[in-house]
Order: sequence, then C-alpha cells, then structure tokens
Amino acid sequence: MRPTDRIFVALDMPDIAGARAMAADLTGLVGGVKLGLEFFMAQGPDGIRTVVADAGLPLFLDLKLHDIPNTVAGAVRSVAPLAPLFLTVHASGGPSMLRAAADAAADEAAKLGVPRMKILAVTVLTSLGEDDLAAIGQQGPAQDQVRRLAALSQASGVDGVVCSPAEVAALRADLPADFTLMVPGIRPSWAAVGDQKRVMGPAQAVAAGADRLVIGRPITADADPRAAARRIAEELGA
Repeated sequence: MRPTDRIFVALDMPDIAGARAMAADLTGLVGGVKLGLEFFMAQGPDGIRTVVADAGLPLFLDLKLHDIPNTVAGAVRSVAPLAPLFLTVHASGGPSMLRAAADAAADEAAKLGVPRMKILAVTVLTSLGEDDLAAIGQQGPAQDQVRRLAALSQASGVDGVVCSPAEVAALRADLPADFTLMVPGIRPSWAAVGDQKRVMGPAQAVAAGADRLVIGRPITADADPRAAARRIAEELGA
C-alpha cells in the first residue's frame, strides 16, 4: 500500500460545493474521502454520489449505524448503491446487529454485482476520555473497552474496527493481520489537537499497526490543504 493510500481525508462539512472542491483539490494526494453524518444529513445520497464521482476517490461512509439488527441491515442495503469502500456501524450495537450488517453487505454486493463494502465497527469515540466513559457506565480503562468491543466485532464477522491511536498496538497484537484498523485522532506535531483526546502522529500510528488513517482538520483547515496532505504523506514515507 502506498503511503498516500492510507489517508482518508475527513470532509466534515455540510455544503456540497466545499466538499467537491476539497476532494478535487486533494485527488492524487490522499487515498479516499470520508463523508459522515453532517454531510449526509445535509446532502443525502445524491450529494455523496456527486463528490465521489467528481473526485474519483474511494469512499469511506462514516454513518455509525446503531439500531436493531433489521433496521441496520436495511440501512446497509440502502447505501450499497453508493459503493462505499468502508461503512461504519457501532460495535456497541451487539453481535446480532454486527452480523446483520456484515450479511447485508455481502448479500447486496452479490445482488448488485458490485464489490462488497467493508463494515467497520466503531469501538470508543476518540473524543471520549476516561471520565466520559465512567459517566455513561462503561467501566475500566478505555483500552480495555476497545479491546472487548474489537474482539466482539471480529467474532461477529465485520471487517475491522475504528479505534484511537492509543489502542492500535494492542489491537494489532490481538487480531488477525487482515482485520482493518481505521484510525482517527491523527494529529501531526504541527497541527492543533482540537476536541480529540487520544491522539498520535501519522507515522507513529502506522508504526503501531494502523492500516488507514482518518485525517480532517490538519488538512482541510490548513491554509494550503495540498501542502498539508503532502507533508503528511512525506511523514509516512512517500
């Protein structure tokens, strides 16, 4: 995998013009685009199609689905025509929900004759610290909870998990080599941390075992996004 292929730029914005322009500007410098709830709620599937078609980049559709198994399976089927490379669900939805998402992805890919999207289970959000976990009733250090949810996700048939950089090394040791670790909370030394609490530099995260990196504001909020993306790629060895 080329260093640039590891980078999914997070286009966390509601307007289609801004997302299209940013994606087009970064084509060739990143491995794909991440579009999430903010954009999806504002622009819907047609907006997703427009951005992806214009940029010609792989899509990471970060919807973090969390509902009863039947509803999540239906949602997976509904977004299959968008042909995302990755789609997120919440690991805390439990084994039946995770299996339903994985099965729906496989069934719909066969039906449509398209590549099967990879289902990634979100473990613990990178914005949550130890006090936050305690407040919502999750006991123990964040890493222990992430490892429990990652093991559940792998046993339930999904393709990988989303975790913070702090848990990558432990998960890489726990899980098969082909189980994808998608890692947000990436902050180069020259970028602001913002609202993230469990962060790491891009090269350090890959060295620890991360497969893909989600990077938003260090690129998109920079005065020169292309230069920022190049700088990150160079840190990764490009």
